[in-house]
Amino acid sequence: MSRSVELLVIALALSVSAPVMAASEEIQVYLDDLTPRGRFGSDLHTNYVLSGPREPEYSGALPSHHLFRFTPEFYYGLTETVELGLYLLTTVAPGAVAHYEGEKLRLKYIAPHDEQSGSFWGVNLEVGKTGRRVSEVPWNAQLKGIYGFRSGPWTVGFNANLDGSLAGSPASPVSLEFDTKVAYEARRGLQIGFESYNELGPLRDLGRLNTLSQMLYGVIDAEVSKKVGINAGIGRGLNAASDRWVAKVIVGIQY
Repeated sequence: MSRSVELLVIALALSVSAPVMAASEEIQVYLDDLTPRGRFGSDLHTNYVLSGPREPEYSGALPSHHLFRFTPEFYYGLTETVELGLYLLTTVAPGAVAHYEGEKLRLKYIAPHDEQSGSFWGVNLEVGKTGRRVSEVPWNAQLKGIYGFRSGPWTVGFNANLDGSLAGSPASPVSLEFDTKVAYEARRGLQIGFESYNELGPLRDLGRLNTLSQMLYGVIDAEVSKKVGINAGIGRGLNAASDRWVAKVIVGIQY
């Protein structure tokens, strides 16, 4: 990496190492990446709300202002097209109060395709049990549709996420989120671009965007080595229902 990119990555990493809708445990647009069959990998998800609401979203929730989230993710390639993963959620609230927040299992399928150019698609299913500090319902699930394409130096990805509760009270209605990633390969092993994360609301009442989180991130994706990659970014909330500023770093490792 060039010196300027190295400095940007270091600055972002330091910013998230310090102790409405809070940033989630993973701030990521899914593309077509899969661990090879029979191999393990891990992603270390970190994000820190530099500026956000100081009041809890619901009774028992952690206010997002200055909240740090660290989520190790471990995954295994079951087949050439299917990957199994596990998230372990943790938070650190202001005052260095650390909490374990639960776990989520996921199963991802990516259809066979040309990895260098053209389109790709897949689905990802997550099921988890999380603490009340980060979720109003204990058992929850997400079904994510994945679509994207590559053309020359450009990569574009779209995720449509359906979220809902599996059990517990109060039951939450199924809601929709639409996420987008646009990346340009500035040179081999380095992409720059943006990611957007847009909550659209319950399926029965879509479109109240001014009351739902809308975030836009400037991001870089850098290959540190053949086995280590970094996704880092700074996000800005686009309305009063969003966190104002969020920093994120994801370190991916292949074993």
